[in-house]
Amino acid sequence: MAITLEDAKRIIDAAIAEAEKIGINVCVAVCDAGGRLIALNKMDGTVWGAVYGSQGKAVAAAGFGAPSGALQAKADEPVFRGIAEAAGGMILHIGAVPIIHDGAVIGSCGVGGTGEQDQECATAGANAIG
Repeated sequence: MAITLEDAKRIIDAAIAEAEKIGINVCVAVCDAGGRLIALNKMDGTVWGAVYGSQGKAVAAAGFGAPSGALQAKADEPVFRGIAEAAGGMILHIGAVPIIHDGAVIGSCGVGGTGEQDQECATAGANAIG
């Protein structure tokens, strides 16, 4: 299964609905299994840097098949730092989750906003295409 544009829209809508529920502004990026952007949406009032944060965290979650926050402690280890640099913009910080179907990573949802709440929104988004 591959994430379609329609899937990506549902993921983004669910992540934004969660952000609205908890009262924050976010940017949501949905990537395919290779970390390539499928869709992105930035809520009004979200800082411009969240565009890069959401994408970078989504790339990390897809690339490692793990929540980006789980990688944060390893960000300064040479191998992880090297992969992040080689991937061009990968961010090993909380706020993205892989999307897994039948045991395989098919993409990721990354959210740029507030950190801990980013993870909550990303999870809501990823769960939209269960």
